[in-house]
Amino acid sequence: MNPEFWQTRWQEKRIGFNQSEVNPSLIKYFSDLELPTGSRVLVPLCGKSIDMVWLAAQGYGVVGIELVESAIREFFVEQAIAYTITEHSKNANIKCYQGQLLGQTIELWVADIFTLDSNNIGHIDAGYDRAALIAMPTEWRPQYSQQVIDLSQNAPQLLLTLNYDQNEWAGPPFSISHEQIQQYYSARYNIHELEGEPSVLNAAPEMAVTEHVWLLNKP
Repeated sequence: MNPEFWQTRWQEKRIGFNQSEVNPSLIKYFSDLELPTGSRVLVPLCGKSIDMVWLAAQGYGVVGIELVESAIREFFVEQAIAYTITEHSKNANIKCYQGQLLGQTIELWVADIFTLDSNNIGHIDAGYDRAALIAMPTEWRPQYSQQVIDLSQNAPQLLLTLNYDQNEWAGPPFSISHEQIQQYYSARYNIHELEGEPSVLNAAPEMAVTEHVWLLNKP
């Protein structure tokens, strides 16, 4: 799955992963992170998620990272947020779109997530991963999970995953097992499963799917 795969998905508007309403698990469980108002929340592979609007409405700054620039532009246009664009001084493929919503800064980076570091995005207080880990093929996930840990300097995370028979659907989104969660995160976090409930995969609605909500806290 190269960058062109996601560019094509957005160009063709095949973005079933983009929800029209705020994710219920975000509303239900984000307070478990116990963040003070004004904290900065990292949203990897953010697309144009409306979840970022909800985070700003709760009093949190948002730092998103997204490979597809058109997704970020659509976010600011659809939310009627004025924005500025800053280009990276050393990498022409990296830009930062920034605007204000409800008194909070929304800072969305156009970049391959693996090209950024914590010096680029600044201090992060927590992470919210709804559709990033499950978008990564198996061979990329160890590097991805470590990159988010490094970018956030081991900040706590609220993580959503799906679990299903991968033989029935090739993905993305990909199935993530409990054992894989332990593999990716147990060295740096205490892992708490907050919920595991039946869900539906839009691309294969007849398939049995469970959505899991994880709280990753520093030991």
